[in-house]
Amino acid sequence: MQVYGLIGFPLEHSFSKDYFERKFLNRNINAVFKNFPISRIEELEMVLEKNPALRGLAITIPHKKSVVDYLYKADSVVTEINACNCIRISNNTLEGFNTDVTGFEKSFVKKLQPHHTAALILGTGGVAAAVAYVLRKLGLRYFFVSRQKLANCIAYTEISEKIIVDFPVIINCTPLGSMPDVHLAPPVPYHFLSTRNYLFDMVYNPGLTTFMVRGKDRGAETCNGYEMLEIQAEENWRIWNE
Repeated sequence: MQVYGLIGFPLEHSFSKDYFERKFLNRNINAVFKNFPISRIEELEMVLEKNPALRGLAITIPHKKSVVDYLYKADSVVTEINACNCIRISNNTLEGFNTDVTGFEKSFVKKLQPHHTAALILGTGGVAAAVAYVLRKLGLRYFFVSRQKLANCIAYTEISEKIIVDFPVIINCTPLGSMPDVHLAPPVPYHFLSTRNYLFDMVYNPGLTTFMVRGKDRGAETCNGYEMLEIQAEENWRIWNE
């Protein structure tokens, strides 16, 4: 039996397990998908040791960057952005890929308008790195936003009306607003938003986050991360079975 899995922490509301279990059932695929909730990346070695039949792993928060050190080989995207969300396991070696870039780009561009020429990326983790890669490919300027000001990264407190106008796309790459803390949202000055803005939320559960609701209230275009996850899951499956 083929075995696949997901590493990350926490995993109580993970997308991958439900998605692949439905896929295996509907297509009569003789495979199982397991969640491996590990808080430290060092525990990956134990996961591999106890599950020798593993053929592939999906990687989620907080390990998309730290897992790179465990790869025997990495594709060009992983090498460039130092973030991996998909591992193919063959002959006890780990080969890393980044399918977040594919999922995000295909979902994101559907609502992109000509005036959407610059973006704020909320967060600085692995998925934020994938988003930045896609924005560079599409020719959009961007700044990362975090709690503290860093190189190429502004603080939330620095987001002014002018920045909202100049950077009309806002992409939430943090878990804020996901289940069960659905009342939370990134501390953006939402009162400056307008119909010119486009808010993309990586969170998919709930389908309509507080971040999105506050954008919609100001007339902004919005999109959640569900389609992106579907696309990257199918890309993972293709890679695992090449």
